[in-house]
Amino acid sequence: QVQLVESGGGLVQAGGSLRLSCVVSGRTFSSYAMAWFRQAPGKEREFLAHIGWSGATTYYIDSVKGRFTLSRDNAKNTGYLQMNDLKPEDTAVYYCALGTIATMTRELYNYWGQGTQVTVSS
Repeated sequence: QVQLVESGGGLVQAGGSLRLSCVVSGRTFSSYAMAWFRQAPGKEREFLAHIGWSGATTYYIDSVKGRFTLSRDNAKNTGYLQMNDLKPEDTAVYYCALGTIATMTRELYNYWGQGTQVTVSS
């Protein structure tokens, strides 16, 4: 049974920071690429960033590049999303996902967490 558990969400003022964590159990974490997505009310789930199995390669969409940083600690079976300079439009439920390849395509991720709410006030 694979489990991904996100934490670290919450309420923050615009310009603030949060660090999300995603703890993985039931699979060899280091064998998988990890991605983060988010979903705002009434919107599609949106890809944000991915990181390769070793952590050596990352990719971000333009709207979060320079503000968000994705990292992973394979020894701890944990991935992280550091989010700085948060904006009200970043308000969403944030999800981590595991897949065999690092891709922007949501359907190619096999395992998902339950999500953590991030709310940014103006």
